[in-house]
Amino acid sequence: MENFTKLKHVVAMGIILILQFGVKISHASTMENESLILGERLGVTASEQQDRTVRGTVYSTEDGLTLPGVSVVLKGTTRGTATDIDGGFTLSVPDEGGTLIFSFVGFETQELNITNQSVFEIQLKPDVTSMNEVVVVGYGTMRKGDVTSSIGGVKEEDFVKGAVRDAAQLIQGKVAGLRVTTPSGDPAAGTQINLRGINSINGTNQPLILIDGIPGDMNTVAPEDIESIDVLKDGSAAAIYGTRATGGVILITTRKNDQGRNTVNYNNYVSVQTIQRRPNLLTGDDYRRLIAEEGIPYTDYGGNTDWIGEMLQTPVSQNHNLTLFGGNSTTNFTGSINYRNWDGIFLRTGQERLTIRADLNHSMFDDKLRANVQVINRVFKSERGGADGYAFRQAMIRNPTDRVRDDQGNWQERDGYFYENPISRIYEYTSQSRFNEMRMSGSLNYTPVDNLDLKLLVSNVQSNDLFGGATTFNHTDTWLNNRNSTASRSTSAHNENLVELTGNYNKSIGKNFFTVLGGYSWQDAVFEGFNASNWNFPTDLYTWNNLGAGAALQNGQASMGSNKNQWQLAGFFGRFTYSYDDKYLFMASVRREGSSRFGVNNQWGTFPAASVGWRISNEPFLKNVSNIEDIKLRAGYGVTGTIAGNPYLSQISYNFNRDQGAYVGGQWVQGFIPTRNFNPDLRWETKIEYNLGVDFSLFKDRLSGSIDFYRRDINDLLYNFPVPTPPYLFGSMMLNAGSMQNDGMEVLLNFTPISKAKFVWNSNFTYSTNRNKLIDLSNDVFDVSNEFFNAGGTGEPIQDYTHRVQVGGPIGQFFVLKSVGVNEDGLWLIENRNGEVVPITEAVQEDRQFYGNGIPRHIVGFNNSFTYGRVDVEVNFRGAFGHDILNFQRMFYENPKNIAYNMLNTAYDPVYGQRLDSDLVYVSHYIESGDYLKLDNLTVGYSFPGRGVMKNARVYASGLNLFILTKYQGIDPEGVSVLGFSPGNDERDKYPTTRTFTLGLNISF
Repeated sequence: MENFTKLKHVVAMGIILILQFGVKISHASTMENESLILGERLGVTASEQQDRTVRGTVYSTEDGLTLPGVSVVLKGTTRGTATDIDGGFTLSVPDEGGTLIFSFVGFETQELNITNQSVFEIQLKPDVTSMNEVVVVGYGTMRKGDVTSSIGGVKEEDFVKGAVRDAAQLIQGKVAGLRVTTPSGDPAAGTQINLRGINSINGTNQPLILIDGIPGDMNTVAPEDIESIDVLKDGSAAAIYGTRATGGVILITTRKNDQGRNTVNYNNYVSVQTIQRRPNLLTGDDYRRLIAEEGIPYTDYGGNTDWIGEMLQTPVSQNHNLTLFGGNSTTNFTGSINYRNWDGIFLRTGQERLTIRADLNHSMFDDKLRANVQVINRVFKSERGGADGYAFRQAMIRNPTDRVRDDQGNWQERDGYFYENPISRIYEYTSQSRFNEMRMSGSLNYTPVDNLDLKLLVSNVQSNDLFGGATTFNHTDTWLNNRNSTASRSTSAHNENLVELTGNYNKSIGKNFFTVLGGYSWQDAVFEGFNASNWNFPTDLYTWNNLGAGAALQNGQASMGSNKNQWQLAGFFGRFTYSYDDKYLFMASVRREGSSRFGVNNQWGTFPAASVGWRISNEPFLKNVSNIEDIKLRAGYGVTGTIAGNPYLSQISYNFNRDQGAYVGGQWVQGFIPTRNFNPDLRWETKIEYNLGVDFSLFKDRLSGSIDFYRRDINDLLYNFPVPTPPYLFGSMMLNAGSMQNDGMEVLLNFTPISKAKFVWNSNFTYSTNRNKLIDLSNDVFDVSNEFFNAGGTGEPIQDYTHRVQVGGPIGQFFVLKSVGVNEDGLWLIENRNGEVVPITEAVQEDRQFYGNGIPRHIVGFNNSFTYGRVDVEVNFRGAFGHDILNFQRMFYENPKNIAYNMLNTAYDPVYGQRLDSDLVYVSHYIESGDYLKLDNLTVGYSFPGRGVMKNARVYASGLNLFILTKYQGIDPEGVSVLGFSPGNDERDKYPTTRTFTLGLNISF
């Protein structure tokens, strides 16, 4: 029995070594000998004199599982034992007590004072330094200390707590250079992600997202089902993914039963939401006061309606997640079910989500062949009314003295340009959507000889989206557009296949260690869609279920359309890493990739990368310096690409019109007209990136982090230029033209200000800054060029663009008439192009100038976690500085000129000492500082000790988006898009951001 206990001790230590540190199997024999010696030494105390007996169980704080083989020694004596297979121990101690020392390979040593208590529960923390953490890289994993690229990673225990919207919010503010924002409070909306600035005009700026190696999105798996998220930030790390990687790569690893445990986890939370900040509009009483005191000819209908309040609700949402781990080291599985039902702050808005995941692993032939099968099915359902951004605009402008319904109980409607009852829109429109996705993947890992791993990965992703929407006879569309009930139906289907074959070999020869990776990847996708709409129905009870009954079909007014596209992507790739004496590091990779999306002359491209690292802390002159654990210098270079969204941009395209025609193949063909020119030379945009960085760990890993400097040169930008007709068939053409540049700095600091037996404070700080510039926008072959392009729009009735991107200038600049005052007539005074001050009636378009920028210059995150006994607290701050926002609400509703619409209660305040009496216009007065610092998350939790079958339980309360420090006068400075070429536009039609309060429970059996 004694030998069996020793054997369990050895096996347990070996497992922990492999999982936590990636130590080679060959080292296990050394550890076995040390463990046996330790066990024999501890065993001699059993016959010593004992006064009383203490018992206990030792757990891991990482997963709550018991730890076998933990050394338990009475301090200052030779008395000791080791925990059994269930993590339990029994030890004789003097009656007056003493101190027990608990130690285990891969975990922090812990001391426990013995008083009158006889039964104990001890939780050991994994002793994982920042440089020994394992991070996921392209097609594999590496120890962070060996990485020579810029990679950011966040583990499950460090995720943002509370009711997060998707996986992106788990790492919000925790990865330097990665900005995650939530500009909409709609429960069906997602987050916006940007890494290291804007890198394309017509291509995607979104990162490639892989879930266990399969392309997906941030909603593919439930946040509770994620183990870690790693971000490949620079070109040397991302180049192995070729044309999909210019926006960076986010690698999501799901939770798996790699320890052969048998556990059930249940997570649940309930949350309520409120609007982040309400606009302060004139009330009905304000109308009557302004009529009486100032004679303003408002119409008083006698009511006092809070129109925004009428469309708001206090939603109660819930989330349930059940995860099962079962099996053994040979065959094990993970199964999870996640159900989420979120309601929105607008009436009749919400979404239900059901995500089911099953993961099965089996090893055979002495662990030489390992198989994995994973299935993920997710269903999103939503039944909504007409509470959209446009309804919010209508609630803003609606007369507050009016009523929701008239005396007969009908909706109160009024004539007016773009003037509708917002509550009527909410209840007289109904939509239903259902999204269903099935993801199936399987892999085989074969190790024919030591150190060689061969892997085959295949996957199929099928999704379909079905939507129906309809208005009733009582909808405003009936009396505004004379359409008795409308209905529409649309559906889409997507099918994507992936096959990847990789081989990975690693070898140690003396002080030399190297790995070689080679692989092939093939991807194929097909997308199909169909839509139809009709109106003038005999009854509105059909909704979208009898489209043919609408009279608009017989009149030739109904619409119908369908589409289909397909693309393929193939790539050959390889990577080589080399380390000498754990000091000098090198990595090189290359990907040769072909895509069907581009012209026949440029369908293949090569994407190389290389990086070097120097672990200077392992040099003799620093190796024995106290308080320096690790310092690594690194430099990287990498080339990636950007694929255009439309797969047929290089090919000629014709549309059908019976009244027109075109010459095709030298013959006149009636009905076909060209809509796109043939361009066989179209190719992908190319990004060349340079990165310099340092990783460090100091003061026994109490302070660690990294600093990065980078520069990105993006060439061959995709841009649509006008071309002459003839010789071209169509008047514009997508060409590779121009270049762009991004450069910046990123700082990550992890530090532990306090680490005591009962109280621990861990902190994390991130900072990033980015500058961008449009270098050129021309194509010498076609002899075309542009000096600028305009972006953004105010909408009616101002009808103007808001931004200009100028060659030689940064992206995101507002281009506007600069207001410097208001004259005695209430007209804006404008600084013209000659520096003169003139009334706005004399200003012209040429007087516009650049004024402010909508992209933040500085992004910060400050994350703190506190643990005191069983109490845990997390506090997260985020901020953005050095940017501006165009406040559409003020631009449209802080001007008393148009009394037909309601306005903000500041509309009659003096501007530059004068009351404004000018037409609505886009001027710089409405561009405000967008700087903010917000308490993004506050979570307080308490963990209960395990009892019986319950291993642990935790209850918590959490608040998201709690408060914000800002001078911005709008709803939320973060509720603004920072993507695209008109960043900082706080649009009128919006679903406001929210504040969320959550109560939750986590329990394990």
